[in-house]
Amino acid sequence: MAVSFSRDHIRFLFNRLKDKLWVKPLWMCICSIFAVFVAKVADHIETELFILPVSLDSLVTLLEIMASSMLVIATFSVGSMVSAYASASTSATPRAFTLVVSDDVSKNALSRFIGSFIFSIVALTAVKNEFFGVSGLFVLFILTGFVFALVILTFIRWVDRLARLGRIGSTVDRVEKVAMDALIRQRNTPNLSGARCIDRGKGEPVVATSVGYIQHVDISRLHQWAEKFDANVILVTLPGDFVAPGTEIARVILNDQHKDELEFDYKGVIGAFQIGADRLFDDDPRFGLVVLSEIASKALSPAVNDPGSAIKVIGSMVRLFATWSEPVQEKDEQDSCYDRVQVPEVKIEDMFNDAFTPIARDGAACLEVVTHLQKSLVALHLLGDERMKQSAKHHAQMSLKRSQLALDLPEDVLAVRDVSLFAGTDKI
Repeated sequence: MAVSFSRDHIRFLFNRLKDKLWVKPLWMCICSIFAVFVAKVADHIETELFILPVSLDSLVTLLEIMASSMLVIATFSVGSMVSAYASASTSATPRAFTLVVSDDVSKNALSRFIGSFIFSIVALTAVKNEFFGVSGLFVLFILTGFVFALVILTFIRWVDRLARLGRIGSTVDRVEKVAMDALIRQRNTPNLSGARCIDRGKGEPVVATSVGYIQHVDISRLHQWAEKFDANVILVTLPGDFVAPGTEIARVILNDQHKDELEFDYKGVIGAFQIGADRLFDDDPRFGLVVLSEIASKALSPAVNDPGSAIKVIGSMVRLFATWSEPVQEKDEQDSCYDRVQVPEVKIEDMFNDAFTPIARDGAACLEVVTHLQKSLVALHLLGDERMKQSAKHHAQMSLKRSQLALDLPEDVLAVRDVSLFAGTDKI
């Protein structure tokens, strides 16, 4: 069966390629080699424009300086990036490592440093072998000046970024951004462009064949399979769920006249599930909440004792849930285009558990953290729908109970209660 890639699946594959650290340096090296040979084209083009004669010695000197310095700077940048990666894993959480690695400014800087080194080496070799004429040398001189200026500007910008790379505040902002993107995508397409799940529990079970987390589900591939065999597919698991051989990942409702034909393993269905060792942020909005809560938990540990970072994370949580609760604009909402695939929605209760349970547990003895948490839950209770209100009330109640056990002073407990949803009442 020929499988066509949907836009969503292409986005997933492109993001996996973009996350690789070697992709941009390789592309920049190819562009650098191409730029050198572009200068040679000028020797074959007749033009009436004035060509400034370029001293061969000056060009060689400039290229030699660039060749000797760029490799050193590239090596220095790699060492600095590795230190920043280690800092992010230590101060925040190892789950944020992939976001630090995928920092575009750092990857662009490394790519341009390596590309400049390759450019200078190739250009220097060509110049010393008298590869260029007068026009070619002039164009090469202009290209060399452009590359030199680009490297200087990149280095200045990269040093400014390096000062923040790996710091906990910067890491929290990056996690919030990717979590926000995933939440907006999930909010606009709550069923992943599939149909609403109305036949839960029906059909023949399809089980996983490997161990890991579901990273992506190719809904278009499932829809094509279902159309071919006149069936309907019901997703049991979503991106972010952990599965093992034997775990039910989907169910298939077969047409009566095709049941005899379909007595085989559902390889087409299983193949639509991308399973890997780690969770990814792209299609898993809950993972961003988990990582943020991990950062807050580490900040609240006795070894770190940084309640300010936990409070910052709580602010990020409120912004994420506030965005989630916003009504979907007509231009943003996407209609179901894969009606043969039924997809369950992410539960707001699970999202609240991922976000607030670890913070309420680890910050129960910290007055400023639990006070800020209660205020945030009050804010979410005011702006959310009924399900969000119930979740906010439940977590405010659980946080207050934990605080009563952890806080020593009755006055502290009273201060927490006064800012909670249960202010003015003795019941929780």
